[in-house]
Amino acid sequence: MTATATASAPETRAPSQSVILHNVSWRTYECLLKDFENSSAPRFAYDRGTLEIMSPLPEHEERNRNIAMIVEIVAEERGLSIRNFGSTTFRQRAALRGFEPDSCFYIQSAGRLPPRVTRIDLTKDPPPDLVIEIDVTSPSLPKFPLYAQMSVPEVWRDTDEEVTIFALQDGEFVERRDSVALPGLTAATLTHFVQATATLARLEWLRTVREWARSHPQGPNQA
Repeated sequence: MTATATASAPETRAPSQSVILHNVSWRTYECLLKDFENSSAPRFAYDRGTLEIMSPLPEHEERNRNIAMIVEIVAEERGLSIRNFGSTTFRQRAALRGFEPDSCFYIQSAGRLPPRVTRIDLTKDPPPDLVIEIDVTSPSLPKFPLYAQMSVPEVWRDTDEEVTIFALQDGEFVERRDSVALPGLTAATLTHFVQATATLARLEWLRTVREWARSHPQGPNQA
């Protein structure tokens, strides 16, 4: 199955507590980032004058943290030294674009970052290997063009129905059955784990994820 996600694709979906403003200057965007740099909310996305201001809802954050936990558990069981940068701000002034992912991870390129990171500079630092995007309610600013502009290799998109994996190929995101960042982990497996949070107690769910990770070992896949 092959699909692409580009700037002309249908609008992505995001939490209902969001506002989109037009004709916003890059300077205003940077001032907002500065004002909220020590806050987990709101989150901002900027695309050449269009600004989205989003405050995550509880469902959004719980789904986000559950998927991030899957990444952490699978990486731990495989002996991968990954780095979780959460909703770190990524921006490119020259392209007039910036975003704050729901979650992001450095996996293959984790060793290319210094031990202590105060700010990601995409003119010299690599983009995250994996971005997680939670899309559960109303339409918002399309994010895939932002991710593609900054050469993010892989995105997992979680909707009400399923988790879908996209990989960047020739400047466009192509839907994949399985992950490049964590080989052997499929979209179907991710969807199953996310849906299972509604029926399993937390500790049982964590054990289920860990048991799967232990039964599906993949050798370290770092550059």
